[in-house]
Order: sequence, then C-alpha cells, then structure tokens
Amino acid sequence: MHVPHYSRRYLVASRTLCSAGYDSNEKTFDKILIANRGEIACRVIKTCKKMGIKTVAIHSDVDASSVHVKMADEAVCVGPAPTSKSYLNMDAIMDAVRNTRAQAVHPGYGFLSENKEFAKCLAAEDVIFIGPDTHAIQAMGDKIESKLLAKKAKVNTIPGFDGVVKDADEAVRIAREIGYPVMIKASAGGGGKGMRIAWDDEETRDGFRFSSQEAASSFGDDRLLIEKFIDNPRHIEIQVLGDKHGNALWLNERECSIQRRNQKVVEEAPSIFLDSETRRAMGEQAVALAKAVNYSSAGTVEFLVDSKKNFYFLEMNTRLQVEHPVTECITGLDLVQEMIRVAKGYPLRHKQADIPINGWAVECRVYAEDPYKSFGLPSVGRLSQYEEPIRLPGVRVDSGIQPGSDISIYYDPMISKLITYGSDRTEALKRMEDALDNYVIRGVTHNIALLREVIINSRFIEGNINTKFLSDVYPDGFKGHQLTETERNQFLAVASSLFVASQLRAQHFQDHGNSRVPIVKPQVASWELSVKLHDEIHTVIASKSGPTFSVEVDGSKLNVTSTWNLASPLLSVNVDGTQRTIQCLSREAGGNMSIQFLGTVYKVRILTKLAAELHKFMLEKAAEDTSSILRSPMPGVVVAISVKPGDLVAEGQEICVIEAMKMQNSMTAGKTGKVKSVHCKAGDTVGEGDLLVELE
Repeated sequence: MHVPHYSRRYLVASRTLCSAGYDSNEKTFDKILIANRGEIACRVIKTCKKMGIKTVAIHSDVDASSVHVKMADEAVCVGPAPTSKSYLNMDAIMDAVRNTRAQAVHPGYGFLSENKEFAKCLAAEDVIFIGPDTHAIQAMGDKIESKLLAKKAKVNTIPGFDGVVKDADEAVRIAREIGYPVMIKASAGGGGKGMRIAWDDEETRDGFRFSSQEAASSFGDDRLLIEKFIDNPRHIEIQVLGDKHGNALWLNERECSIQRRNQKVVEEAPSIFLDSETRRAMGEQAVALAKAVNYSSAGTVEFLVDSKKNFYFLEMNTRLQVEHPVTECITGLDLVQEMIRVAKGYPLRHKQADIPINGWAVECRVYAEDPYKSFGLPSVGRLSQYEEPIRLPGVRVDSGIQPGSDISIYYDPMISKLITYGSDRTEALKRMEDALDNYVIRGVTHNIALLREVIINSRFIEGNINTKFLSDVYPDGFKGHQLTETERNQFLAVASSLFVASQLRAQHFQDHGNSRVPIVKPQVASWELSVKLHDEIHTVIASKSGPTFSVEVDGSKLNVTSTWNLASPLLSVNVDGTQRTIQCLSREAGGNMSIQFLGTVYKVRILTKLAAELHKFMLEKAAEDTSSILRSPMPGVVVAISVKPGDLVAEGQEICVIEAMKMQNSMTAGKTGKVKSVHCKAGDTVGEGDLLVELE
C-alpha cells in the first residue's frame, strides 16, 4: 500500500483555513453513511465530498428538510423525532446501511459514537465503523477499568489512598505520601458534608477530626478517604490519532476550561498555560494510553491540570470531539479525513516531528440558550434571519442550519461552532470579537452576549482560567455587558442617531403633486430627545450633516457616522473614531428599540421632547405578581408533578420537573402557600411562559 509522506512544510502550505491536502489516488470507500445529524453530519459530508465519497444521511421525520439531508447524496428516514426512536434506533439505522449498501459508517459524536454494540452490529455485516475497535470503546468507557489501564500505562492519575483512614496520625502519613493539598472526605459522603481540604499536617489533623464528626452525624458512618486535591483545575485535553499498524501521534492540546454544567463553552488551541515540556509529557502519556488499548482512530485524552502544571488523567473519549476544529486549524490536518483513511487500513502519513503548532485558534459554541438563566437554559424557535460571519478573515463556522431552520426541544440546542484563527492568540481573539458582532441570529434567544463577555474578560485574556471561571467571574449569574460611562454615551449617541435616521426616512417620499404634509417638518435643525436606558432618562440633542450625526449626551459631544442603511441587519458605525458593528433588533412606533451593542442587547425608549411630556399621562401596566404562579422558564416536556390542589408547599420546594434538550430542570415554589390549581400533567409539552401551577 503506497502511503505518501507529507512533510511539515507541505502541511503548512496546504492550509486554507484549517484544511489538509488529499491524494486522489488513495482509494477508501465508495459510500459512507453518517449516523448523526446537524453540524457534525455536515462536517463529515464536506470531507467525504472532498475525497470523492458518496454520502448517506439519516434523519428523523422532523429533520426531513435539514441541511445535512440536503447536502448528502441519499437520505433515509429512521423514525420519529425522539432520539430513542430515530438517531439511537439501531435496527432502523442497520436497515438503512443494508438498503443503501454503505461500506462504512461515521458516527460523529454523541448518539451511537461510543456504543460498542453498534460497532459489533456493523462488524457482523462487514461494514466498517469509522472509529476505534470495540475493545478500546469498552475499556475507555468504563471509568474504573480506564483508570487501572492508565495507571498500568504509567499515565498520571489522581493519587489517593483507596483504603479507610484509621486515625489522625495515619491521615498525616498518607497526606505526606500523596503530597499537599489533599482532600479528606467521608466514605459515605455527599453534598459537601464531611469534606475538608488540608494544605499541611496541622490542617490534616483538624480536618480528620471535623470530617469524621460531620460524617458520623450526617451519615452515621465516620469512615474517611484521602485523595489529592486539585486546586483550581484546568481542563486540558490531548488529541491523539492512531492507525491499525501500531502508530500513534499526539496532535497537541486543547484548553477547555470555560465550562458551565460540565459542558464546554469556549475552547482554544494551543493552551496559554502549557510549556513545551509539559505539552510533550502530556502528549506522550496520551499516546502511551492509546497504544495500551491498540487505539486506531482519532480520540481525545482529557486531563485535569493544577496550578503547578501537574496533570492527571480524567477520561478518554473514543470519538471525534465537538471542538476538533481548533486542532485542525493549528496543525493543518483534516481529522475526519484521517479517521476515514485509518478505518480503511492505511498507516498514518505523518511523523510526530511533522505536527506543528501554527498560530492560534479559538472556538465558541453558539447555543440557542438564554445566558441570563443559569448561564444558559435552552430556547426554541425558528431562525427568522440567519447570517454567518464567514466573509471576515480567519473565520470558520461549522453549522447545520439555515434561515428558516427550527431549533426544537428534541435535540441539542447548538446553533453552530464559531472558530477564528490568527497568527497569535491576540489576533484570534480580536477576530472572534468581530465575528460575534457580525453574527446575525434572529428568532431564537442565543448566548452571544456571554461568549463575547468571556473572550474580552481580563482574566481570560491573561489566561488566568479554571473550570470554575464562570461562577467565579459571575457569582450572581450573568448580567450582560456592564457599560462604562464612555460606552454608555456611545450607545445613547448611536441609538439616538438611529432613531432620527428612521424618522427622516419615514418623511422621505416623492411628491407626485400630492399635497401631503409631513407630520414633522423636514427642516428641523436639531432634535431634542428623551432617552430611557435602565430606568434612567437622558437628554440627547442630535443634528445631522451628511452621513454624520453630531450628538450631545448629557452635555458630552460625540460624532456618529454610518451609511444608515436601516434595511441591513448589521450596521457599521463610527463613534469618534471607534468602529463598532451594531444590530438593531427592533424599532417600534412608540419609540422602543432593542439594539445589540458590544454583544449585549439593550432596550431603550426614545421619545421627542413633546412625546416625552405627553408620555407622563400614560398609565403604566401593572406587573404580574409572579410569586404565587409558576410559569415554565423554557419549552420542554413535563416529566413529573410533585403537588396537587390543596397541598401545602414551602418556598423552594420542588413542584415539577421539566425536561428540555436532554436536561432535567427542577421547578420550585416562589413562596410558602397552598396549591390552588395545577395546569399540566406528566407528559405534557409546554412552551416558555406557560402557566404550570398557581398558589393561593
């Protein structure tokens, strides 16, 4: 079998934002079925097209007009919307494989990608599973077995004492052996009780005493365990690639510490924290583990890394990761292409010395989520307008949607993966900032405000991050971008200019001999406006000269220049020399506007001086008393109802559980009281804002 060997120089030269060369003489498969949906199905299809391989998409009935279905050469419906009846329906997928005569199956990530039974079913039909063999899937899927295998392969694991600690003296001896800091915890523990962190001998003695007392009173069991405490850990993973000939490579690391609910939000490659020695040590250990299970495909070894650069094996994912594009950007490899080659039996065409780190790549996961609720509760809806910022330099978007696509309650709420690449981290982050500002998503709530705040946060820019970053930086939850006085004045000037531009457009009509009289006389030299933002009212005076507005905000003078194309979803404005891209999401006749500025959507009310004076006589709408009613904070399915009319409930008591996009959410009472009525039952589908339960 002829294997062309590509030099490092070739890899670098072949980069068109994160892509590698392909040898058309190398025959792999005629047809591949992709057992997945959404962006990853589209991603695999792109590489198959490049390699001249025909593709088969599978889909549920609600996904019939999805992008991945349109991209593929053939498509097969495998069942109704719920994943258990479609994308996890092994029998229907096996039928699709037989009927389309696909020679291989790429599972993507999630669904059946780490299901050894699925891999066995394919093997029984002589169909290639594009991934590792069943032994590796099984070994790495079991937490206990994988930790034992890692220890045997001399991979660092979190050190600990597996037995029960007898007394304080033994606790000190064990703690010294493990190395400080250590965590002393109750064997029967949970909920943070009976847990102490000790940084020296004295704290270990105290910790042993307190923890055993707490454990005895909380669990009736005073047995204690000791393990290494990983302080402020980072989550750093190593991409590995192995073939069926015993070769394995590490393709550098990915920094994945920015997480919420143990799910990654922002990833980058390389990591700002690792030096070349630590990187090599982690890479070599990851390869040692891959070789220990004869790993043949792309896989990822995840590590926790402490503040002193000690690293410990967490788990191995035996599939392509969501965040694989950042690795492709800095190495120039196409990981899907490599997986297909390896599955066909070709040896790897690169040596470890060929694998470069070129530049820097950052990925933001753009979700249909409300970041103001627990850093992201799912949102559903139809994309009424959708424009990806792919015309900008160094931007890659991996998505599986288009304008008109539905984000449904049945699947993951990911809209896309937004990747930017630069010669260094500063350039990659600046490009990400611009890309987020130029990304148009209408019809669903999204998390762009949170993503943009993370990447401009000073701690993130310094690289001072760990897995608790979001809860540390936003202890009271995410509140959007907090405007400085300068930014606030810029925003008010832009909003006022937009308001006047729209008023002038409304007056601008061609006179066909009609004696129509404009409501506002066009020759107004300056506009005196009353602008309300965050319950504060500002006086703004604006006058226009060509494309520039001269605006005075509370006495400060600013100049705002733009094309003022109000039909465009994006508006580039220049405020006193600072270029900003803004989005006007809504403009109402009553003066209310929603404007996305620095990633966050701000609501303003702009009135002329006369309208503001008359507005004082308008009655305010009384706000609903929300403490005695429970409304669904998101669309989903009611899994359980814990109360019935007449029940007494305490504040914070669980009333019902709603499942949305594979996550279960407990809904609690806002006050202590008696249940007046229940408006839903288990199994009901509810929308955001639907009334669930009323209290008296």
